[in-house]
Formats: sequence, C-alpha cells, structure tokens
Amino acid sequence: MRFLTTIPCAIIGAALVLSTASAQVAVLGERVHTVTGPIIENGVVLIDSDGVIEAVGSAAQVAVPDGYAVFEAAVVTPGLIDGRSTVGLTGMLNGEDQTHDQDMLERSSPIQPELSAVDAYNPLEPLVAYLRSFGITTVHTGHAPGELISGRTAIMKTTGTTVREALVRADVAVAATLDPRALKSGAKAPGTRGKAVAMLRQQLIKAHEYQGKIDAAEDDKPVARDLRLEALTGVLAGEHALLLTVDRAQDIDSALRLADEFGFELWLDSCAEGPLVADRIAAAGVPVFLHPAMARPWGEMRNASMRSAAVLADAGVTVSMQSGYEGYVPKVRVVLFEAAIYASRGFGRERALEALTITPARLLGVDDRVGSIEVGKDGDLALYDGDPFEYTSHCVGVFIEGELVSSDPR
Repeated sequence: MRFLTTIPCAIIGAALVLSTASAQVAVLGERVHTVTGPIIENGVVLIDSDGVIEAVGSAAQVAVPDGYAVFEAAVVTPGLIDGRSTVGLTGMLNGEDQTHDQDMLERSSPIQPELSAVDAYNPLEPLVAYLRSFGITTVHTGHAPGELISGRTAIMKTTGTTVREALVRADVAVAATLDPRALKSGAKAPGTRGKAVAMLRQQLIKAHEYQGKIDAAEDDKPVARDLRLEALTGVLAGEHALLLTVDRAQDIDSALRLADEFGFELWLDSCAEGPLVADRIAAAGVPVFLHPAMARPWGEMRNASMRSAAVLADAGVTVSMQSGYEGYVPKVRVVLFEAAIYASRGFGRERALEALTITPARLLGVDDRVGSIEVGKDGDLALYDGDPFEYTSHCVGVFIEGELVSSDPR
C-alpha cells in the first residue's frame, strides 16, 4: 500500500479521518478483484460515510471526490470470509490449564444444540484481530467438533468491542459431529458410529413430535419450552442448516442418508475422504466446508489431500474454505494460507478466491452484504502488496464497513 512507504504523512491523516463516523474512503488498486465481475486494472472503490460501497470502476470511469481519504495498494479484494471457524470461542492460548479462552466445546453432554455461539463469542480475543490482519473480515464461527451436537453457529465481523457490534447473523447452523471425536469410552453413549447416528435420528424425531405438539396446542395451554428441541425444529423447518463434521466416506454417506430422510439442509464440514464420494455429494447438492489444506493427515484425516478442493469442485461440489479447529496448536488456522495451498494444487487462484469470498457468502446467506466488491455492499476490503496467494506478499490494509481496522503489513 503506497501510502505506507511513499507518503507516510498520509496514513496519519487518513487514520484520523477514518476514526470518525463521517469518513469517506477511496481505495485505488492496480488490480481490483471484484470476484463477481471482471478484474479491474487501475481500479477505484469508493466507500461512503455509512460504510457502504458507492462506486466501483476503473480510474477512467470513477473520479475520486474531494475530501475522500485515499489509499493505494497493488491488489484489492473483498474482505475474506472464513467459512467455518471457532475463533472468538477459541483463543490464542493452548493447554488444558488455559480454560479461560477455550470456550469452544462443552463436554457435559453429547447433545446440546441449545448452546449459542453468540453467548460464547469474545470480539476482543486477540486471535480475532490476528486473523483480521490478514484480510479476514467475516467469520462463520461457533462450537468445535467433538460432541454429537455441540451448539449453534453465528456470523461475525472481525471488529467491534461487543457481540452486538460484531454480529451479522445468529443461529446460522447447528454443529454436529460424526467421527471418533464424538464417541465416548466405557458405557457412555455414543460409543459407536451406529449409536451416534441413532441418537441423531432420535433427536430429530423428538423435534418433529415437539413441533407437532406446538402446532396442535390451544392458545391457553401452550407447550413448555425446550431449548434443545427448539433448535432442532429450526433445522427441520429450514431455518438452520445442520453442519456435520465428517471425514470418512462411510460417515459422509450416513450424513447424506440422514438429510434425505428428514429433508433438512446439510453442510458437510472437513470431509477428508470427500473426493472418494464426490459424485454422491454433488448429486445431493450438498456444499463442503473443506478442511484446511495443511491440517494434520492422521486418524480420521489420514486420507486428506491437498488436491481435495480441485477434485470436489471438478465433480460439481460447492467448496468453501475454512480455518477449522484442531485440539492442538494452531487450533484455528489462517484461511488465506490454506486456500493458497489448494490454489497451487489444481484448484487455481480464481476458484480459491471465490471460495474465500462469494461462495461462503452465498452459502451463509449474507451475499447481499459481503463476498464481492459491488455497489451497495459493505465496504469490507483487503489490500495486498502483491498476489494474496504468494507467501512473499503482505496484507497491508483492511477495511470493515469503511473503517481502517488494520494497516500493519502482515
């Protein structure tokens, strides 16, 4: 970003302007990736005082009005979207004794869809700011894999000091797990895959019956509320997706059968052996929030591949990038780096950028606000001094709704 080096006085003045609610911003890029339209050479993006994009085009088409704070970069993209994360519930620290920033998984019960990411998210967690500094402006976050049903997810902007300021949308999906992480030892349930699927099925049946009682209840005799079943009735009604963490092909098949049986919207999470059943996933129209490219290929992920994104996409599967979750460091990865690996292994830069922007925006139902650089959308931009997928490039500026929220090169 040229103002960082060639005109250092400008960043001070611009930062002061951007701290006010009436800031108006012009971002000039040698290459502007709108994602839903063509790449614009020598492009201009104008953001109004409400933090909304008001104009996009080439420098020959869009003049910078007087009074706008001007920023320049080699490459400009939409703010990046992390399609599945635990950031804000997961913190920077690591270790069993570091519990104060590790709220991503409640172990007291295998079934707990009543838990909401909104109630556990910490917008001031340093890990949120760290991810933001690489251009990640929106995260779909929530409880981690590890229990049969671990909680409900939410969409957050990576800014703000309170949940109210960061929140884009609550109760997006119910997160569940079908792999050994959700299995219990001894006489506790679920102890096997068959039991896990049976328990999920039973809970969905109970939710269906619960909704039937509500529908049949008389006004003066309401049904007692059950937060657990309310969340699952939302899945059955199509209000929330079921985000199911699976890696082995047999578990992917079980997930597809459950979705077909109950008619809910299914999102597959991780999906290490997805390429083995890519045609079935594509035929079902189910999207995949694919595991990080550099996740450790052991255990259930022993067949993970850095070519998975390309194989799935070539088969017709909608693929979104995610930072994921691991029980050991780094726990939450930088989704930009993971996408870069997939881009270099057959997925390609264009599809990788889409999987970081418009694809998750559409899946999550927020493409009216984020995911591309278009007039009327939020002024969320990531600025780079080179190709974002090259390890030698840096993120040199990040805007969220027209506010400069990061400017230290990363």
